[in-house]
Amino acid sequence: MKKIVKVVFILLCWSSIAPVAVAAHDIDAPPVTVALETELGSIVIEVYRGKAPLSAGDFLKYVDTGLLNGAGFYRVVRADNDNGNPKIEVIQGGLLDETKGLGSVAHESTELTGLKHVAGAVSLARDTVGTGSAVAFFICVTDQPSLDYGGKRNPDGQGYAVFGQVTIGMDVVRAIQALPANASIDDAYVKGQILENPLLILNATTLTQ
Repeated sequence: MKKIVKVVFILLCWSSIAPVAVAAHDIDAPPVTVALETELGSIVIEVYRGKAPLSAGDFLKYVDTGLLNGAGFYRVVRADNDNGNPKIEVIQGGLLDETKGLGSVAHESTELTGLKHVAGAVSLARDTVGTGSAVAFFICVTDQPSLDYGGKRNPDGQGYAVFGQVTIGMDVVRAIQALPANASIDDAYVKGQILENPLLILNATTLTQ
């Protein structure tokens, strides 16, 4: 659990930094479809490489290099176990050993991309602005406006970087969220949210280019 615990904290952020501008890109580039095969079924995601090129590109890199094969979902946040404010409903996953990560990407806020944390949105977890990467990502179970730019979940107001949307498999997402989270952990913020055994991502595959 030690390596996992270091990852789950990156939904916290205590630094106030201005939005980061991103380079010009092809906003009309079609999304890429990715399937995450989990132990409970398949989650299909449209990855918006046109609207969020840095975040989406990073996620696709993890898929294409096989880094997400054997990764997993390890944190489930529900109304009954959320220790933050405003309360959110998400599942968080990614590499179970973050030392294998490829480094961070610049923060693409929802103000920059126009994407929002609606039900099924897939977004990068982070600590301070600019520390996010596909080493850890989360899926919104319901609409989560407090995670958008200007939202109050994160004290810096920069929100998180949406890069995709679940198109098939929200039943799987909800089933993961409902799993008992009884791993022993000292940190009060994530207490009651960590799965004793992560729900594995057996295979991550790009279905379209």
